[in-house]
Amino acid sequence: MIDALIAGKLHGAPQQRTAKTGRTFTTCKVRVPTGEDATFCNVICFDDAAQAALLALGAGEAVSLAGTLKVGTWTDRDGVTHPSLDLVASKLLTVYSIAKKRKAMQPEQEGQQQRQPYRRGDFGADPGELDDGRPMDF
Repeated sequence: MIDALIAGKLHGAPQQRTAKTGRTFTTCKVRVPTGEDATFCNVICFDDAAQAALLALGAGEAVSLAGTLKVGTWTDRDGVTHPSLDLVASKLLTVYSIAKKRKAMQPEQEGQQQRQPYRRGDFGADPGELDDGRPMDF
């Protein structure tokens, strides 16, 4: 198994299912760009928090997933062999996750003193006082 981080767009909507044991899991396909082409990665997720975040997304939305990757092959009807990627995702990151974290950090940052922009004269003489009006030689 390989520890992996993949990023791409969801191909279809994620689907939640229940195993015979009663445990829920979520599956989806992610289209991962590989240069000029793209490869599809089959994803399965057992973590409750990651499942909830994945189910909140729709087809075509960007997602980054971390987990254990298994590489294999499959053969189509014409006998052509294709690569197969299967990821057991343990963590995921979306644009919404980032926005949510930034929003959560705002009240904490508002309590801190805001940094004032630099003003002329903060670090020495005003450059206007040093200008003698002559052109500069380069």
